[in-house]
Amino acid sequence: MSDSPAGRLQALFEGHRLTPTQRRIAHCMVRRAGDVPFLSSVELAELAGVSQPSVTRFAVALGFDGYPALRRHLREVAPAEKTAADGGEHNEYQQAVLAEIENLRHLAALLADPAPVEQAGRLLAASRPLPVLGLRAASSQARGFAYFAAKVHPDVRLLDEGGSMLTDRIDAVVRAGATALLCFALPRHPREVVEALEYARAAGLTVVTVAESAFAPVAAHSDLLIPAAVGTGLAFDTACAPMLLGRVLLEAMADELPDAQARLEEFDTKAAARGLFVD
Repeated sequence: MSDSPAGRLQALFEGHRLTPTQRRIAHCMVRRAGDVPFLSSVELAELAGVSQPSVTRFAVALGFDGYPALRRHLREVAPAEKTAADGGEHNEYQQAVLAEIENLRHLAALLADPAPVEQAGRLLAASRPLPVLGLRAASSQARGFAYFAAKVHPDVRLLDEGGSMLTDRIDAVVRAGATALLCFALPRHPREVVEALEYARAAGLTVVTVAESAFAPVAAHSDLLIPAAVGTGLAFDTACAPMLLGRVLLEAMADELPDAQARLEEFDTKAAARGLFVD
């Protein structure tokens, strides 16, 4: 676990059975780790989009007498200087970009411990075939990963369509010898993704998940979950950190594939012969 403020907050929440509303509060606190020790319960409730009593109940669920006791604890174990605005007020577009930069900083802090990513790389490299799941908002993340993964992995199978055929396709990859499944799961989380992961694990697959939070609904159905926060400042969520984490997982997987470099060189040779690219 990272020693960053976000990492210490995640450590505080681990081991507690949280309701969906409480997971939402926890996710908000991790995203705003540097500010949380300075926020009132009303301010935190507004940021998380919940009621003030929900924040109080959340603090009690963590074992504190109330939110003031939780905040005092946070100031002791997760101190962080409140950052001043660098250049005055920002418009909503700038704020969205700055929030994504902060998400990337949280991801960088998380990757200070490379063990989870390296473990994921080994699992993904060893699975033949390798199914990659992502529905709705997460479909572009899954498709991007699958596109690049196919250049170094001998058999990548994209699962980006839901419906009754999804379980059939999971059955097919299990019959073909798959041992792991990579899932990109972003809010809002489709019910069928949760059900698909539950089905995949029951079928014997090890589930590696990229989600916006360790408290996402898919966490209970994942063997290894690596969080990467999404931005929520615009009408539609932004997912720079999950995309970058996907590329990091690609790197870790390629490191475990002995013929990855040879496959890339073969592709480049064929691409040049075909005049595939103009640069």
